Order: sequence, then structure tokens, then C-alpha cells
Amino acid sequence: MTASVPLSTPLQDFLQQYHRETGRPGLAERLTALRHGAVTLSSEELSYGARLAWRHSTRCVGRAAWNGLRVRDLRHVTAPDEVWAGLLDHLQLAWNGGRVQALLSVFGPGVRVLNPQLIRYAAYRQPDGRVVGDPQNLELTHRLQQLGWPGGPGTSFDVLPVAIQAQGRVQLYTLPPAAVQEVRIGHPKYPQLAELGLKWHALPVISDLALEVAGQHFSCAPFSGWYLQTEIAARNLADRDRYDVLPQVARLLQLDTSRERTLWRDRALLELNVAVLHSFDAAGVRLADHHGVTRQFVRFEQQEERAGRAVYGRWSWLVPPLSPALTPVWHRQYQDRQLSPAFLAQQSAWPGPAVDEGGRRCPVGH
Repeated sequence: MTASVPLSTPLQDFLQQYHRETGRPGLAERLTALRHGAVTLSSEELSYGARLAWRHSTRCVGRAAWNGLRVRDLRHVTAPDEVWAGLLDHLQLAWNGGRVQALLSVFGPGVRVLNPQLIRYAAYRQPDGRVVGDPQNLELTHRLQQLGWPGGPGTSFDVLPVAIQAQGRVQLYTLPPAAVQEVRIGHPKYPQLAELGLKWHALPVISDLALEVAGQHFSCAPFSGWYLQTEIAARNLADRDRYDVLPQVARLLQLDTSRERTLWRDRALLELNVAVLHSFDAAGVRLADHHGVTRQFVRFEQQEERAGRAVYGRWSWLVPPLSPALTPVWHRQYQDRQLSPAFLAQQSAWPGPAVDEGGRRCPVGH
């Protein structure tokens, strides 16, 4: 069941775009129904709107695959346990035996996932100020503990529970190990790198953004693609305010860390990226690399130009954090402009004031 959609210019514009781009008949009938206020988005229209939201995402360098996005219309699902079952199904379908596929699930009104991503690692502040785990998730970990989570075993990679807000309450759900699908990180030339015990989950599932289509906002629309290796190796594991493993990698590789001019950070970063690519390939898990994805993005720009459409982007997000000048997007310029349909940030749904733990919200990038 879906709610009735009132007459609105955004809806009329979207219907015209949908029929124009897909070539499907029936626009006149849809517009007639719209004038009588009796239009709801069909599953096909919703699906195409979600694909357009990906096509319009100015932060995403992987948009070339936009038209292959699979969309699940779950607007009839609003009960917390049913939402959780739908999220577990999403993880299984997106995983696809390692051949990760882009997937979006749209749930009903009044539902929200409070975690920024379905799979996140906990962070624990130690008495000496150190952080065990992912420092980015200090605040998220604290809030989940306030909701009753007792905490995990205290490792660097404790998977956080998922907080679902629905039907006026918030409930916590624990991800089963089979739903997380982690890849352990090793190196093809330096086996000692495995001593660090690094790993990362295979699926990035953005879960706290709203999907806006034709002026309608769907507050629970988790969206997953596949990782780019630099997201894991050059940001999540390498950033100084994340796992900050480059000094440990450098020591294992016996690099000269006595001064920055030895470029030990650069060498460690390169080998960490090699390790992530090698490990995902060895595990049979789909993973993009920064050279391939930026070439695909340029082809996407060319396809959009032939279709008479402009491509907007945020340059700082499209350029990879490893060897950016070696990629074809380095010398290109982009205008950052938000189009509709879109993925939009939502006002925080967490009760009470934020805790001052130094955490920061995870930015969206695929």
C-alpha cells in the first residue's frame, strides 16, 4: 500500500522525464490521473527514480553503473522486525556470493535506520585516551550503548548492532556473522602484513539518507554498491583519525620512518592498497580500483553528453586519494549542482544531545 500523491510540479516533471527517458507509453493517462490527485508512484517509477538519484550523486565516481541498480519496493513494510528481515535480505542479495551487486531497498513511512551504514565497527575510548576500533564511530558506539548494547569483546573490529526506528520506538538488532562478509587483508609479497590482523567488510550500505523522488521523501532507503579499494586502504585504514595503520605497515616493511622525506607514508600507503586489492581478489569479492573506475566515469560523462545531459560533480570526491594525477578526472572540471531525484541527508533522529567524543559523521561515497 502506498500513500496518495497530491498534485505537484515535481511529480509532473518526474513523470515526464520518466516517460521521455524510458520511452514507455502512458504519459497522457498518468498526467490525467495526476490532475485528479489519484497518482502514486508505481514500482517501476520508484525504481527509475532511485536510479536517477544515483546518476545525480555528485560525490560518486562509480555512477557509470546507475542504470543497473536493482530496487526493492518495500513500501508496505513498516514493522521493526519485518524491516530487519528486509535488511538481512538486502545484505544477502547485495553480497550475491561475492559478485556484489548494486541494490536499494525502499521501506515504508515512519521507518529509519539510525546507523549511517548497516555495517560499522565499534570504537572504545581507553583510560589513557587511546581508541580501540574505528574512532569515527565513537559517538555511534556511545549512543548504541545508551540504548542497551552491552558492547562487544573489545577488538578493533567489533560489529555494531543496527538501530531501527519504527512505529514510535527504537530497537537494536545484532548482525549475524554470515551477513557481514569480512575480508582479511594480506599482501602477495609481504606476508608479514597479515600480522596486523586487518580486515574489512565487503558491503558498503549507506543507510541513513532519504531518497527523494518527485518531491516525495523515503526516510529508509538503504543503498549499497561495491567498494573502491582506496576507500578502504587510503581512507578507512590509513586516515590518522581512523585506524591510522600506516606507521605499523611501515615498521613491518622495515621502511625508514626517521623523516617524512623518505616518503615512507607514501610507500606504506601504496602497499596497503596492493594488499586490499589482492585480498579481495583472492576472496572472490568484487572491488573497484581507482584507475578503472575513473576511466569508467569519463566514459559515463561521454554517454551523458551524447544523451544531451550535463554531468555534475564534486571534484574533491571524484578524485581518488591515491595517485590522483594519474587518473583522467584530475584535469577535468565539474560544477557541483544537486538535481532531483536525489539522496538527501536527514535531521538527526537520535534522542538527546550528542556526546562530545570527537566522532564525525561518515561521508557518503561509492
